[in-house]
Amino acid sequence: MRLLRKHLFSYSLAVVLLVLGYFLVLAVFPKNAGRYPVFVFLMLLDLYVWGVFKRKLFTYNRILKSVLILVYWLPLAALISASVITFALKTYDWLPWVRNLVYGGIFSFYVAKFFMAVILFFADILKWLKGLWAWISFSKTKDSVPGARKYKRSEFLQQMALVTGGLVVTTMFTGMFRWVHRFDIKRITVGIKGLPMSFEGFRIVQISDLHLGSWSDVNAFEEAIDDILSAEPDVVVFTGDLVNYTTTEAERFRESMKRLKAPYGVYAILGNHDYGDYVKWPSELEKQQNMEDLYDLYKASGWKLLRNESAVLIKGDEKLAIIGVENWSSNARFPRKGDLGAALNGVEDIPVKVLLSHDPSHWSAQVADKKSDIGLTLSGHTHGFQFGIEIPGFKWSPAQYVYKHWAGSYKSDSGQTLYVNRGLGSIGYPGRIGILPEITLIELTSSTDNV
Repeated sequence: MRLLRKHLFSYSLAVVLLVLGYFLVLAVFPKNAGRYPVFVFLMLLDLYVWGVFKRKLFTYNRILKSVLILVYWLPLAALISASVITFALKTYDWLPWVRNLVYGGIFSFYVAKFFMAVILFFADILKWLKGLWAWISFSKTKDSVPGARKYKRSEFLQQMALVTGGLVVTTMFTGMFRWVHRFDIKRITVGIKGLPMSFEGFRIVQISDLHLGSWSDVNAFEEAIDDILSAEPDVVVFTGDLVNYTTTEAERFRESMKRLKAPYGVYAILGNHDYGDYVKWPSELEKQQNMEDLYDLYKASGWKLLRNESAVLIKGDEKLAIIGVENWSSNARFPRKGDLGAALNGVEDIPVKVLLSHDPSHWSAQVADKKSDIGLTLSGHTHGFQFGIEIPGFKWSPAQYVYKHWAGSYKSDSGQTLYVNRGLGSIGYPGRIGILPEITLIELTSSTDNV
């Protein structure tokens, strides 16, 4: 009874402290109040996994024990510190490599702890079921004998949890420091009905979702430019999300962007991140200036920004239209600034059109089986969640549970093609696992048997 009262007091005290903590955050850091439940969840996750972690690893000397304690609790300390620092210095003002290391490290460790917690929870369920069965059946097992060992988690599952955590965190860091810039050049052929003969074999390189604010240095971007140029494209198209938050993120890449050229030009559109909607601006005037800076950057780089407008490519007497719309999504959470009707103005008589539209849900809503003269639509946005499995004959990612069209080629009933690029940059988690950054080389053909 005394033990029960002690537990009730401890739990009550914890609840009171959590409630007081919420009101403290609400008073001091009101913008972070909505994230407080996440912090609580992560702390509970830390405490849950800590039980097995300390028993399994802390049988060594004091120095190693201290180091392991520091490593285990460092992600929580870093998360709290980063949240406090952002009160004075916004995340987008941090040095990119610092931001990637801090938030990427925090995310990686907590993903590893989550997988550990899942295995440990399964072990606990088995332990509780075993205890419940013993109580129901009144069996006198060795566990019910006074002085005998209490029910404990399976030793095998505990070891599995530790090994899994180690493998996950190692994979996450590999994704951050190796695979994030391991560019995958995908070569596909797309058949378009009625393609003019002079455009047979026309080569389009598509890139998308650069998110330049996430790149630690310019050198990796230079390598990507070299890979694009080596593909010898006739035209290059960029399907949106140049930055994460503000145009200033792209300034250090200005000269590199100027290097990207093609005989028929470089065309770009805007993505949801390009509008500056993820920043709380001091005034609407400053937000608009951010957009003007972005337009100037595109102009200085030689990339033609299509804002609900079109460009006509001419080879001899034959034409092909490149249509560019601003962001339009079937998800109301994202901007709906795209105007397909305005973008098609003036090119109605050109029989073959290639549409650039950042969000692939636009294709389903307004293009597929509705605008038959748009033979090919190029999109991005999903990143393939930057995580998944792609092997011959099998493709999987959590993205497929959110987006109907999330990576690769898709066909409408009328034979129109949508291609969703997996993105060249990253956002959130600054890495890639299984879904590599993509440069797409698309060769056009009049044969509709190809995709």
